[in-house]
This record gives sequence, structure tokens and C-alpha cells, in this order.
Amino acid sequence: MTQRDGAWYDRMYNNRALVPEHAAHFAHWRDASAHVRATHRCFQDVAYGRGLNETLDIFPSLSAADKAPVVVFIHGGYWRSLDKADHSFIAPTFTAHGAHVVMPNYALCPAVTVSDITLQMVKCVAWVWRNIHRFGGDPSRITLVGHSAGGHLVTMMLACDWQAYAADLPAHLVTKALSISGLYELASVQAAPFLTDSLRLTDEVVLRNSPAWMPAPKRRTLYSVAGGIESEEFVRHTFLIQHAWGNVCVPVAETLEGLQHFSIVEAMTQPGHRLHALALELLNK
Repeated sequence: MTQRDGAWYDRMYNNRALVPEHAAHFAHWRDASAHVRATHRCFQDVAYGRGLNETLDIFPSLSAADKAPVVVFIHGGYWRSLDKADHSFIAPTFTAHGAHVVMPNYALCPAVTVSDITLQMVKCVAWVWRNIHRFGGDPSRITLVGHSAGGHLVTMMLACDWQAYAADLPAHLVTKALSISGLYELASVQAAPFLTDSLRLTDEVVLRNSPAWMPAPKRRTLYSVAGGIESEEFVRHTFLIQHAWGNVCVPVAETLEGLQHFSIVEAMTQPGHRLHALALELLNK
């Protein structure tokens, strides 16, 4: 990795500074999500564990079909901010196409480390596999979707050794994920001064949580996308994971024209948009 100064890394990774209108996006997410929760069936704050913030929301398929496919959406926020409640607006994208949607929370840095959060998501996805049948979902048809830090987390789930975590889990518990503006090596994130105090990334945490430095998982499919007007580092990450894991594992790695780090999330909810189509393609894969 080419060494640059801290100011450069801050420019590359501080998305709120890169998108001055980010507050308007967050307000839209909040209001649209409140509307979805008010107008759609939802099981809120279901516990997947006893730890900090270990709850999730479940939005059942609008078709109410038994053994519905399941989408687990993991939110972003640099592992240090935002909430599942900010992202309920995404659920209808998938519930309208016959899927259940699960949206977990996780503890936030600096109260915990990125390693802790990764393990919380392992616990969450294992909970979904063991329990989603009680809500009409099919545990054998789980698709992961994540944005930003959530993109990192869903990629880590593809690399997970599930049977090492718990003997009752299948080796191929999850086989497909969509990572939106994901981060795949954390050494560059560690170099950004604005994240130092909150993330407290040690060399060990970086090593354990950089999927691009891990062997390509077998029988897995990852779609990696970013906005075309995101920073050059986010664009680099998008193609880095395809280079590291290969075209068979990562058949889609692309940037989407005209989208920045926050508008790209909204694009997934828009019928006719390339990202909307990719999300549904992966769901039905």
C-alpha cells in the first residue's frame, strides 16, 4: 500500500465531508424508515443475543409465502454510528419481491472493537439460520446485503468458518452477498486520523478483519459495487476484492455512474436502477 499523509486518508474516507448534503440523506432515511415501520408489518427489537445492541427487526414478505428467501441487511456508519431504524426504508425493495428482511443492530465503537462487531454479526446470522423458520423464512436461502461498514461485515460473513463457530451450523450457511461501498482491507482505514479515537484499530484488528487478505472462500458469490463519484479509495476497494478473491467468487465489481456514498443506498430502492436489478438478481440466484 502506498504511504500517504493522514490528511490524504481523511479526504478519502471522510464521506460526510465529501458529501456536504449528507444530513439531507440521513433525514430522508429516517423519515422514510418511520413511514415503512408505520405501514408495514414488522417484528421490532427481537433479541439475537444478550450483548450490547444485539437486537434485530424482521419485515415479513408481503406475499406471506412460507419458506420465503431471507435478506439480512447490515447498516454502515464506520462501525461507530447509525442504527437499523435508519434503514427500514430499504425493506420494501425485498419484501415486495417475496423475501423476508432482517435488519440487525450491533454495538458501536469505541465501546467495542471491529472484531467484536464482526463476531456479533456472526452471532446474528447464526441466529437467523436457527430461528427464521418461526417467522416463515427459509434458512437455506439467506442473502446478505451491507453498506459501507456493513459491506465489510457481509464480506466477512462470506469468509466465516461457520462450523468452527458452532457445530450445528452448515458449512455453507451463507453463499451470497451484495457489498455496497464496502471496505476490504482496514490498513488504509487505520491510517485516517479522523477515525483513530473511535475505531482504535490495532494491527491485530486490521489483520483479523481484512477480507481482501484472506483466501477466497469456496462456493461463495460476492457482488461489489460503489458510487462512480465516491473517493478513489472507495473505488479501489470495490475492485480490490475482485482482484483478491477472483472473478469466480466476485463476478460483479463495478461503479455506478453519478452516485456518491449515500445516494447509492437510495438507488437500490429504485426500480429500474442497475443496483436495484443487481440486488434482486442476487436474491434470486
